Amino acid sequence: MTHLQGKIAVVTGASAGIGAATVRALAEAGAVPVLVARRAGRLEALMAEIGCGVACPLDLADEAAPSALVEFVLARFGRVDLVIHNAGILHVGTYADFDPANLRQMIAVNYESIVRSSHLFARAMRAQGGGQIINISSIGAGIKAVGTGIYGGLKQALETFTDVLRVELAGSGIKVGLVAPGTTSTEIFEPMKAQGQPGWDSYIPALRPEDVARAVMFMADQPPHANVARLHVYSASEGF
Repeated sequence: MTHLQGKIAVVTGASAGIGAATVRALAEAGAVPVLVARRAGRLEALMAEIGCGVACPLDLADEAAPSALVEFVLARFGRVDLVIHNAGILHVGTYADFDPANLRQMIAVNYESIVRSSHLFARAMRAQGGGQIINISSIGAGIKAVGTGIYGGLKQALETFTDVLRVELAGSGIKVGLVAPGTTSTEIFEPMKAQGQPGWDSYIPALRPEDVARAVMFMADQPPHANVARLHVYSASEGF
């Protein structure tokens, strides 16, 4: 028995990678996962695999998606205990070759949707007397490397927002934290590979999604009086 037994747990980006691995871990811990992603077929297949869960297909680049998500969860369950904002997209490029067509979607998914969702879920949690929000950041928030300025800048902004939200909610019964993974082999590198570039996971023995999911579960499964506010999980081959 864990502290997560019977908890309503929302996971964005649940159709693959870290999100799917986290959904599996939550189901094993006895939580009730709410799976959020664009690809409804992937969500249905994952629920069939784990034998539980509820799907909420949404495109988080849509400004209205966070409100729709909160309304869906509260209408279905009447409460929400845990929200894990994992959805994210990666496009890289220098000032000379970054495609500006990708900028709006990156801002919307990697930052704006999380801010909107966090505010809305925090208000709902405040009304019900408690809950937890975990935002997935990245090693990229602290790396200044060619071509990574936009992705890293958005992750850095997310970390600042998350830290401040934790301070604002201290003592309210709502815990806030972030998990920052190192290089992890997931579909996030597919846009790079589609352009003929090697994914960052090709340079070192990278983390697996399950490695990051374990860190998320450690943060989520603390007793009510304890809050692990920040976890960094890197590949043993990474020297950052």
